[in-house]
Amino acid sequence: MPALYLTETDVAELLDMEIAIDVVEEAFRQLAEGGAANVPRARARAPGVCLHTMSAAAPYLGVVGWKSYTTTKAGALFQVGLYSATTGELLALIEANALGQLRTGAASGVATEYMARPDAKVVGLFGAGFQARAQLKAVCTVRKIELVEVYSRDEERCRQFCELMAEWCNTRVVPSRVPDEVAAEKDIVICATSARTPLFEGRVLDEGTHLNVTGSNWLNNAEIDVTTVRRADTIVCDSIAQCQLEAGDFVQALEAGAVEWSNMHELADVVSDRETGRKTAECITLFKSVGLALEDIALAAKLLELARAEGLGKVLPF
Repeated sequence: MPALYLTETDVAELLDMEIAIDVVEEAFRQLAEGGAANVPRARARAPGVCLHTMSAAAPYLGVVGWKSYTTTKAGALFQVGLYSATTGELLALIEANALGQLRTGAASGVATEYMARPDAKVVGLFGAGFQARAQLKAVCTVRKIELVEVYSRDEERCRQFCELMAEWCNTRVVPSRVPDEVAAEKDIVICATSARTPLFEGRVLDEGTHLNVTGSNWLNNAEIDVTTVRRADTIVCDSIAQCQLEAGDFVQALEAGAVEWSNMHELADVVSDRETGRKTAECITLFKSVGLALEDIALAAKLLELARAEGLGKVLPF
């Protein structure tokens, strides 16, 4: 078949959070069973720009591929390339901003399904950007959420975000101006910001809280403090190897002896039932996501399948 070029519009038309969660869950299961491989992100810098590249193999889907993106003061541009694992031929080039938001939210959705209490219904959310949208949608997909409190430094943006998400998630979403109150008395806390320093004090967390910490994949950024890490009974990473390179949320906690890498688990092992995501209702559980290429490649493969079925996408010239 000819290779296709798929746009952000195609992604929005063909994929949704339910599809993404199913695809990403299977990707982690395959990762645990040796049916997939993931290569951590590498970064090349030049004045005013950074190129980020990452790749993965998903033989269970018959594909290999890469994700590449640039970041500048103007923002970020994302692309995914998908190839046949049999012939090595190019299958698709994909505009991957929305796809990346979906897969990042889906990973947290999978973690929430396995780690949050089944009766979780109250959420505290830090962030009001595109990633925060996907994170909240994913959590609302796997749990029956009744109330969401949102904190963002931009008060007007926060208000608009709450109005949008209340309709999209069909639940009550309200703004808050007090970060510690957003984290306190919550069943689930989501961190989806670009913060360089902790967003709240870990002492305010209730027993039984589950946290999805997703905003930072730089060693000099941290959305949570040492107390939060110390209080977590279970810590799960999308990839421990990649978190060792990128998870600034753990740097101070490791230096303080509050945690060790050997005490953390892989989400793949939780999904495959080799590890337990939550031992008791009272446990505080923490999922740290830095984002894996395998998530992009698996979701891109599903996108290509749907695009071919619907006759969407532009044929690439050769």
